[in-house]
Amino acid sequence: MVQRTVHPVVKTIFMALLILWGISVIYPLIWTFMDALKDNQQFYFNMPWAFPELPLHWSNFSYVWNNYNFGKYFINSILVTAGGTILGLVLASTTAYTIARYKFMGGKALYLIYISSMMVPFSLALIPLFFLMNDLGLINNPLGLILVYASNTLAFGIFVLIGFFRSLPKEMEEAAAIDGAGYFGTFFRIMLPLSRSGLISVGIINVLDIWNEFIVGTILVNDPTRYTLPIGLAAMQVEMQYKTEWGPLFAGLLFTIVPVLVVYMFAQRHIVSGLVAGAVK
Repeated sequence: MVQRTVHPVVKTIFMALLILWGISVIYPLIWTFMDALKDNQQFYFNMPWAFPELPLHWSNFSYVWNNYNFGKYFINSILVTAGGTILGLVLASTTAYTIARYKFMGGKALYLIYISSMMVPFSLALIPLFFLMNDLGLINNPLGLILVYASNTLAFGIFVLIGFFRSLPKEMEEAAAIDGAGYFGTFFRIMLPLSRSGLISVGIINVLDIWNEFIVGTILVNDPTRYTLPIGLAAMQVEMQYKTEWGPLFAGLLFTIVPVLVVYMFAQRHIVSGLVAGAVK
């Protein structure tokens, strides 16, 4: 098989474009961090993108954590993100395994319904969703957000995991049945561990999506003690119309950005390998 070589000029151009793209992504993060260490005087009398002057105002982080309840918002975000991700993975894995491994009437139609739901804008369901959650008494309730977020990630999880379950040899199920394992034992002890890379990929993507979600949170939550980080940050930004505290505002923005950035930095290898493996299978 003949391997095609890339011309050095073309390779240099692509590398330059990637470097420029990397700078365009990293610069706003650095700029946000520098502004989080400034006081209001530096914002008014210095250029907004200038380096912060000494002494650095690290107190902005503790100030926004305590005075703007970002500690409470952080806990709410962790609770909702963990609950929505775990529940979504459980529902997606069981549904994908059933559709992929068993033939039953309406199985293909059920799969098409799940996949086609990914093409429907979620904004169309916001009004009926609010009335449904209100009738169930789940407004201002973390359980309501967890249920909505888990159902919203279900279609994507099924789409990815079906490829993993279909690739597993049927002889493994037969061997488990001979050893006395039932349906649940075969699934949880054999099939689910073999699809670990796909579960990790779907779980990480769900974490990133749920952590940054804003629209559903603003509709289902109007109690400030129940805010997640994106909603709390938006509420803080509204307050900036009446009082000016730009340093704490950027510090609050970092509280929202850094956790997802750290998760993605450590998990990007699993995301790429899992999605590619699912597509190939």
